Amino acid sequence: MERQFDYNKIQKSARAQRAAGNIAIYGLLALWALIVLFPFYWMVLTSVKSYGSYNGEHVPAFFTLSPTLQNYADAFTTVSLGQYLINTLIFTVVTTVLMVAVITLAAFAFARLEFPGKNLAFTLFLSLMMIPNELVVITNFATVTNLGWRNTFIGLILPSVTSVFYIYLLRENFAQVPDELYYAAKVDGTSDLRYLRKVMVPICRPTLITIIILKVIECWNSYVWPRLITDDPERYLVSNGIQEIRENGFGRENIPAMMAAVVVISIPLVLLFLIFRKKVMEGVARGGTKG
Repeated sequence: MERQFDYNKIQKSARAQRAAGNIAIYGLLALWALIVLFPFYWMVLTSVKSYGSYNGEHVPAFFTLSPTLQNYADAFTTVSLGQYLINTLIFTVVTTVLMVAVITLAAFAFARLEFPGKNLAFTLFLSLMMIPNELVVITNFATVTNLGWRNTFIGLILPSVTSVFYIYLLRENFAQVPDELYYAAKVDGTSDLRYLRKVMVPICRPTLITIIILKVIECWNSYVWPRLITDDPERYLVSNGIQEIRENGFGRENIPAMMAAVVVISIPLVLLFLIFRKKVMEGVARGGTKG
């Protein structure tokens, strides 16, 4: 009986320790979530405050009893936010589609095709990741300017239609597909492009979806290159349009209207991630798993 009592006591102690550990972990996670999400809450809260009530707050208020959507209306009527969104949508869609085509073909070539110097070429290709983006921007700017492509969608899009990292990620994913499938397809007379389209792409769809989502986010948040290559407001993207809104739209002091514009710009990316978050996690896991 004494031994049974000791065993029950140990079990209760272990359960209490696990419960305490779980409480501590979830407490830290909740605190971290609060820290991460608070700026977004503050952005939305500020966007529904009127200009007068915001400037009349001597102490920042963490809620408002008189929310207004006037700032969102001003974001589309006072400045060309709608035009910036359309430009960004065109830039994002076209760039992403072209990039997916380029990296898929390149990854397939490095993963399945045999040609002299393939390993050396892939090693040199990966070495490009060591070059700072700032150096590439200078070269791209000189090239695009000499071709007369400034203030055009061609100049905006072309330097972004490939990515060494995405090619590497997709190539590693393609390499996990058994060689027997490829050899069987070749015996049946299937072309390389048909094998890529019918076999490789469906198997590696989670990784492709992850790459697409990451590229969309990258294009939507792109700032340095569009700012450098575009000085025509008709070609501004949302990231550059924010600066234009601040300088020549609402003014530096109208923070609520600025926050409303930022909320409108942020909503598409937030919805995109929430809808495809499981695919993103699955694709990253598959890209980093061997065998």
